[in-house]
Amino acid sequence: MEDIATYVEGLAAAAKAASRPLGFASNEQRVAAVRAMATALRDAEPTILEQNGLDMDAAAKAGTNAGLLDRLKLTHERIEGMASGLEKLAELPDPMGRVLEHRTIDCGLDLQKVSVPLGLVAMVYEARPNVTADAAGICIRTGNACILRGGSMAQRSCVAIAHALADAVEACGFSREAVSIIETTDRAATGALMGLRGIVDVLIPRGGAGLIQRCVKESLVPVIETGTGNCHIYLHKDVDMQKALPIIVNAKTQRVGVCNAAESLLVDDAVADAALPQVVKTLHEHGVFIHGDAMTCAAAAAAGLAEGADYVPATEQDWGREYLALEMSVKVVADEDEAIAHINRYGTGHSEAIVTEDTAAGERFLREVDASSVYVNASTRFTDGGEFGLGAEIGISTQKLHARGPFAAEALTTYKYEIRGCGQTRP
Repeated sequence: MEDIATYVEGLAAAAKAASRPLGFASNEQRVAAVRAMATALRDAEPTILEQNGLDMDAAAKAGTNAGLLDRLKLTHERIEGMASGLEKLAELPDPMGRVLEHRTIDCGLDLQKVSVPLGLVAMVYEARPNVTADAAGICIRTGNACILRGGSMAQRSCVAIAHALADAVEACGFSREAVSIIETTDRAATGALMGLRGIVDVLIPRGGAGLIQRCVKESLVPVIETGTGNCHIYLHKDVDMQKALPIIVNAKTQRVGVCNAAESLLVDDAVADAALPQVVKTLHEHGVFIHGDAMTCAAAAAAGLAEGADYVPATEQDWGREYLALEMSVKVVADEDEAIAHINRYGTGHSEAIVTEDTAAGERFLREVDASSVYVNASTRFTDGGEFGLGAEIGISTQKLHARGPFAAEALTTYKYEIRGCGQTRP
């Protein structure tokens, strides 16, 4: 334990030192480094794919479910997506040095509030090797160094990516320790990292509820909490089913192992008799196992689905579950009052959607649902930094302080006051 703690503290101290030159580097220097990181990813693709293949084989042998395997898997297209995300990040306006406020106070002092880096950002994440590139790129773009702690399942992939990125940063004149990664799978390393208050400036966990809650409860370092995604779709009484069914299919099945995939479907009682047969048939055709309330199970049975094989009665736990698989809870609600109350109780504050032709109902949903991203007539799968025009993202925050929703470059800055005087003293 002491050896692990010493190793992690040494790594973090070196990364902290590397953050200081980044903090006053020019926009041009940081842009060049991020572009070089994108090129390095493409150049290192054979090595990254080889290491990812080893991770995938080990995970498959361990019986990992399909949703997590999908998160873990890298392809040429996904590596290209990581690289292009970095290039888009390089094109964004400089998040550093923005004058957020400027005024002259009563005594004649010139006061400016200016955006500055956080310093050293720690990122703890699970089987998402792409997070390595996203986090490192955003940190370098914002003048921060990073220390990364990837999940053991993706360790080989994350290390290969981090080494390629560190090489690129070093080639641009910065310390390679600006992109540091913990190269042990020992769980004690995470605990050691969480204890480094005064060295690490902020800790960002990204993964399942267990990882996030551990960091929130145990970390001595300030935490930006990224959330799990129990995302809902509500079919309002004025729903257009031709619009609703493609939204449901996309939100649930387009990529099941991600936090913005829909896990729960609510159907207004006023349209349940007409909508449920279409819903259960469509979900079944797309391989989705249904956890349904009584009305949903009755509709599934009437459609010829087999209890146990295609659907089961939902339990109380199902309303709050993030399945990360081809599974979905389905419940009939009395009206929009119950739908909004249900979502605010069981949702995780991530992404919620209503499908309706009633503009007033849509506006009410936007106003009263408590989540970082709320949609009318669209899939929850759009909650993403790239889709929102933010470039590479570091996560989806479901908390309300500092950052909320997809957060990227600007969320990794803080501010300071710069005051210019001409000899003033306070009376």
